[in-house]
Amino acid sequence: MGCAAAIFLARRGHQVSLFDKAQQPFSGASRWNEGKIHLGFLYGADPSLNSAREVLSGGLLFGPLLEELTGCTLSPAITAEDDVYLCHTQSVVGADAMFDYAKRVAQLVREHPDASRYLVDVSDCRVDWLDARELASYSGSSEIVAGLRVPERSVATNWVADSFLAALCAEPSIEQHMDQYITGVQPVDSHDPSGSWRIAAGGALSQPYDYVINALWEGKMAVDLSAGIEPEGVWSNRYRLSVFLRTREAVKVPSAVISVGPFGDVKNYNNRDFYLSWYPAGLLVDSQAVSPPLPPEFDAVEMRERSTKVLEALTQYLPGVKQIIQQTEYSQLRGGWVFAAGSGKLSDPKSTLHRRADFGIKQVGSYLTVDTGKYSIAPWLAQKLIAVVEAN
Repeated sequence: MGCAAAIFLARRGHQVSLFDKAQQPFSGASRWNEGKIHLGFLYGADPSLNSAREVLSGGLLFGPLLEELTGCTLSPAITAEDDVYLCHTQSVVGADAMFDYAKRVAQLVREHPDASRYLVDVSDCRVDWLDARELASYSGSSEIVAGLRVPERSVATNWVADSFLAALCAEPSIEQHMDQYITGVQPVDSHDPSGSWRIAAGGALSQPYDYVINALWEGKMAVDLSAGIEPEGVWSNRYRLSVFLRTREAVKVPSAVISVGPFGDVKNYNNRDFYLSWYPAGLLVDSQAVSPPLPPEFDAVEMRERSTKVLEALTQYLPGVKQIIQQTEYSQLRGGWVFAAGSGKLSDPKSTLHRRADFGIKQVGSYLTVDTGKYSIAPWLAQKLIAVVEAN
């Protein structure tokens, strides 16, 4: 989100300072996630379709906006086949309700004016039940009771991150300030928040800036609080890890999502690079604190054990994962912080985390803070953010 906003601003003639606590941008969840470019099919526990409506426009325009930002064609990073959603016996949404919901989302997609601009053309978006033979080819588990195929795709987030880094370095109007942990912000004139603002990092204040944009996830609310924006509602700070794996030879295991609830998924980017996640094994921190605790640090043995738990859990439901494991060239357990408006356990159908429509931009004078919502929305929401800045 922050990098997209910085590039958009720089190309419109603004001088931009980009701050990050890491040694380079894209070191956290923006690099280490599954890269699902949402059309709304995941939110079956929100039958109002509000979540689907809110994520749809950003998902459809993710590809063209990302290509504009990076100057690269995205086609090498897009998964080759449609996603399959598998219904678990403990899903918070039953199979029939899941299919009915998916059909309603498909109609939303078909009616959207940008349906042809998605990673693949979804102007004729349809969902299909898997018959018994097809379902068995994905999972032989008695706990997987149904499945459906949807025209949703993902992107290889490491490829996207590297393309973004190159684009950032190519912009002379962007000055990068790395290894800077931001602790707060304050207006230069405490009586006039519409004027310049300073950033607090490392016990010192920065130069004045005409605008400050908070695009954080972890630490977002603490910085907002320093600007006078009180936390509202409920929220969740989660630190999650997943397995990123490369095989020696091509393995044609399809991308699949076990839903709806605290389960897992497999993403096959190019038959050699895979993302594998099992939620209970990868979740390290789930905090409602304004400043969440640091995640635990693991040594190499503990990292291998955690990775093994992810792979073993997935293999119970998706036997094709065994082929991936057998062909492993190398793997790593990586992840980052995820911030979301909402709380509760994903195993609870009443959890507000099943509804992801509450995101967007807030403003105090020349300070703007943005809750990205989902990775797939970031470029689209960055455009909205720049419009707010330039309208003031």
